[in-house]
Amino acid sequence: MPAHDAEFNKAKERLNTLSEAPGNDIKLKIYGLFKQATEGKCNKPKPGMMDLVGKAKWQAWNGLGDISQDDAQKKYIDLVNELIAADSPEPTSTTDSKFKTILVNKENKIYKITLNRPKKMNALNHLMYEEIMQALDEAGKDNSVLTVITGTGNYYCSGNDLENFTSTGGADIPAMAKQAREILYRFVGSFIRFPKPLIALINGPAVGISVTTLGLFDVVYCTDRATFHTPFSSLGQSPEGCSSYIFPQLMGSAKASEVLLFNKKLTAQEALDRNLVTEIFPDASFEKETMARVTKYAQLPPQSLQKSKNLMRQMQKDKLDKVNSEECDLLVERWQSDECMNAIMNFFKRKESKL
Repeated sequence: MPAHDAEFNKAKERLNTLSEAPGNDIKLKIYGLFKQATEGKCNKPKPGMMDLVGKAKWQAWNGLGDISQDDAQKKYIDLVNELIAADSPEPTSTTDSKFKTILVNKENKIYKITLNRPKKMNALNHLMYEEIMQALDEAGKDNSVLTVITGTGNYYCSGNDLENFTSTGGADIPAMAKQAREILYRFVGSFIRFPKPLIALINGPAVGISVTTLGLFDVVYCTDRATFHTPFSSLGQSPEGCSSYIFPQLMGSAKASEVLLFNKKLTAQEALDRNLVTEIFPDASFEKETMARVTKYAQLPPQSLQKSKNLMRQMQKDKLDKVNSEECDLLVERWQSDECMNAIMNFFKRKESKL
């Protein structure tokens, strides 16, 4: 007689309390364990070829082989407990306060990352790079369905904080370039490998790395006052974020060259026309309309979303990793060039003259 009858019967009842039905793979596992626990080793003939559901159920049961009814009960109980724990309702809204440069909010199955250096127009310093990577890692592993990135204030992000380049003496430039390469490579890689749907809500102007990484998002919504600018050559630098590969695919070579080589600043409509943006929303209702859309997406089956995204991305992951590495290598050379250092110094001189 199986030793876990009371717990087993309780687990059967608790299974009916899940707020959402588990995916088909889990359902089959539950079925197989239940049959093994209640009847023992599979003793039924394999269903015919056309009985796809019956055959899947038979395989789930038969695949358990000779495990005892007692062990099957225990595995069934453990599986149900895992499902119940994962299904336990979280607080309606939680905010993670451990970050200094970003805000993280978890609500309605949405993991929301908000860039939060408004006085710097959300420019990325080294700490913000690290915190975004940490947040993406957490978002990829928790029970949220999708992740959103947006900005605080009037800007989405003004790109790299150029003070990253002026905080070191000339003798330390090679070390700075090496460190920056390592950070950038990991940062872009965190977008390439992110397992869940990733949605950008561009609430204002976007510059540099915040533009180039948009090709790695699954959906990009922007306000009608957003602009998109990648002034790499004017700063003696070169493209990053896999944009050298993705932008020509999205826009065509000539249109991508205008953006990446010749510093063309795109309006929201131009970004939409070039397939960089999915949809434009009126600025006055941007947050309300986009969050309503995202909240609706978050109700979709999470495993279906993840597996579908992986199917769409998996063939390009190796290529994107290679492009990311090559872009970072070129930037190491560019950051140490006279062109780059002179351009950055001229930028700060112009900035000071306006003060």
